Amino acid sequence: MSGHPPGTVLCLASYVKGADFLREMKAQGWRVLLLTIERHRDAAWPREAIDEIHFGPERGGAFLRDETLDGVSWLARREKLDRIVPLDDLDLEIAATLREHLRLPGMGESTTRRFRDKLAMRQAAHTAGILVPDFTPVFHDATLADWMARVPAPWVLKPRSWAGSIGVRKVHSADEVWHLLGEAGDQRASYLLERFVPGDVFHVDSIVFGGRIRFARASGYLNPPLDVVQGGGIFMTRLLPPGLQREELLALNEQLLDTMGLVLGASHTEFIRAHEDGRLYFLETSGRVGGAHISDLIEQATGVNLWREWAKTEIAGERGAYTEPHAPANAAGLLVSLARQEWPDTSAFDDPETIWHLRKKWHVGFVVRSDSFERVDALLHGYAERVRADFHATMPPQSRPTE
Repeated sequence: MSGHPPGTVLCLASYVKGADFLREMKAQGWRVLLLTIERHRDAAWPREAIDEIHFGPERGGAFLRDETLDGVSWLARREKLDRIVPLDDLDLEIAATLREHLRLPGMGESTTRRFRDKLAMRQAAHTAGILVPDFTPVFHDATLADWMARVPAPWVLKPRSWAGSIGVRKVHSADEVWHLLGEAGDQRASYLLERFVPGDVFHVDSIVFGGRIRFARASGYLNPPLDVVQGGGIFMTRLLPPGLQREELLALNEQLLDTMGLVLGASHTEFIRAHEDGRLYFLETSGRVGGAHISDLIEQATGVNLWREWAKTEIAGERGAYTEPHAPANAAGLLVSLARQEWPDTSAFDDPETIWHLRKKWHVGFVVRSDSFERVDALLHGYAERVRADFHATMPPQSRPTE
């Protein structure tokens, strides 16, 4: 792998994540600067890999645009910044603004829209001929009313710029939609309405370099993420076995990321196979490593650390070379749940296939790996019943941290 001589990278992190990204940049000789928010001052950052930590102005956990632009411009007086990298979904837009302002390489504001704005990504996918559930903006009253008259309920009202299933509301009538949009007030235009499609949800996690996918794994959720987020269920996903379904997902993901214009970096993309017609529909994509410990699943299954691979693509840059990882095709699965106990004792989950235990307050989680995809499914379902009986909590206590 080769690229620019070691330079200076500014990483934006409004949440505590990306430790392995920071470590890889430092290991490759780069000067690593971190911009985060005050509430994360004492978080468990890998400080040995960070040359300087700065704290930016924020509201609601997101960096304030104008103040951050001024602050980073001031920082650029003494630091020759070579790359700016957002480590969380919330940071993609401000990172793009900073790159545009300082004329640095990487995704600009227009491309970033297709990885942050659920309306923009749907429009781009639809234009490219990729199946998307029926959707509509909510800007214009008459257009919205006509859409609701034509498309049968239920629908889902989605924030355009929040990650995953956060803030998504399932609605069953036009009256309910109008009520929720009224409550949104001036923020109404930040939503879209989409037909609810029952089906099986899948995700593809990728590393892209030179506009081509260099590593990808397709997985299937064992319960819909929306049900987990809104119903407090147990999160489970597992890598898919070889076959037509996996190949179809990988091919569709390749078409989609080419459409969206991702040149280098990581992506987590979700599709749904509709029960009504058996076809795959695009749900959403992102320019980041997948959350909910999916990166831990990938690493334990394949030995590939998505955060470190993303860092390597940034190091290589637009003109360098990147050596893609070669990884075994093991079967593996992930289970994560909120727990009633602050530090759950999961030592009884000691099957030889259980190779990773989550160590996090008020949570329980495992990765299981096997030569058999059937064994992985059996372990996950069995563990889910045990977790539900001994640990599972649907909502965290008020004293429990959100991160």
